[in-house]
Amino acid sequence: MRRVLLYSPRFVRAAKRLLKKQPAARDALRDALAHLEADAFDPRLRTHKLKGELAGSWAASAGYDLRVVFDFVQQPGGEAILLLAVGTHDEVY
Repeated sequence: MRRVLLYSPRFVRAAKRLLKKQPAARDALRDALAHLEADAFDPRLRTHKLKGELAGSWAASAGYDLRVVFDFVQQPGGEAILLLAVGTHDEVY
């Protein structure tokens, strides 16, 4: 199910910071976001629900140690994906 991606200001800042530190991550992030938009539960993303402080949110893998945190949100016209954070495992959790 194709969903629209919505970019939170926090996600945009984190993505800029990440790509400045790790320019090689650009392709992995781009691919992960394309897969997320097309099918949030694509097995390549290893999408999973989060617990603890981030309970209610979801995470997807964009590479070995790169994670994208997001929420499913309702908007006119259907469900969308609100991107909340991106970074290494330790940065986003």
